Amino acid sequence: MEPNIKEVANRIHALREDSGFTCEDMAQATGRSVEEYIAQESGDEDLSFTFLYKCADKLGVDVIELLTGENPHLTGYSLTRVNDGLSIKRRAGFEYLHKAPHFRHKLAEPFLVKAPYLEEEQNKPIHLSYHEGQEIDYVISGKMRFAYEDHIEELEAGDLLMYDSSRGHGMIAVGGQPCTFIAIVIKPSAAEII
Repeated sequence: MEPNIKEVANRIHALREDSGFTCEDMAQATGRSVEEYIAQESGDEDLSFTFLYKCADKLGVDVIELLTGENPHLTGYSLTRVNDGLSIKRRAGFEYLHKAPHFRHKLAEPFLVKAPYLEEEQNKPIHLSYHEGQEIDYVISGKMRFAYEDHIEELEAGDLLMYDSSRGHGMIAVGGQPCTFIAIVIKPSAAEII
């Protein structure tokens, strides 16, 4: 089930007000201008995973609570079957399937990601994202071009990346086909433990 953008935006708005944060506070926390933040909080613009992740961090909630309105409740372990998970479609056709949405107090966010092959992206600079913590990306199928600040790497099935995600990073599918990979976003507090 795909979360409704307006509902997610309303939850962010309500939590912001309950927490006593201003739009300026949230804009600073999410790395956006106040105008950009207001457009996203109103649900007028798509909500990127990075934006949601930063909102959840600032508001002190699990990103799943923003997406579904429910608190994760499993504590011992969480099993998510092959085609199950919380679907999040974001950023130019990227599909994220959260593979442990109901596990409480996660130190990391595991996703199955499908990046579409888009011909128009092949000769453009790759859009870079920034979020605190670390990330691990493991390519399952297809090929990926990965940008890390001014470094470019080409990856294929079986390749694994681990990086500081607070620095600029981004990826696109290459080779004429989509790229499927596992992305594990490690929260800053967990990264300090490691």
